Amino acid sequence: MIAAMENPASPLFDAAHLARYTGGDAALRDELLSLMCDQAQRCLAIMAAPADATAWQAACHTLKGAARGVGAFALADLCDAVEAATEPAWPGARLEVERCVRETELAFAQAD
Repeated sequence: MIAAMENPASPLFDAAHLARYTGGDAALRDELLSLMCDQAQRCLAIMAAPADATAWQAACHTLKGAARGVGAFALADLCDAVEAATEPAWPGARLEVERCVRETELAFAQAD
């Protein structure tokens, strides 16, 4: 297990962070969360069969940025931790990222 997921120090979703970013606009919040979830699926697809280390790192880095932007800090921290993983670690790391994405999406759904 990746150390960042054993005891995540960061919240799955910091709704207050996103509220400050969106000025409290619920429609904008929902749109940004939807875009982040779409980006997560694209990155996970790349992580499932990366062409090389550059593709792996780019997918992790892209998802990390998208997650930080909306306040999904635990996911961002996990992506940061696995970005430099070596090829043998990719399958396990991807599963952890996928699990964290699902947990983050649940946190998004509960926020309102």
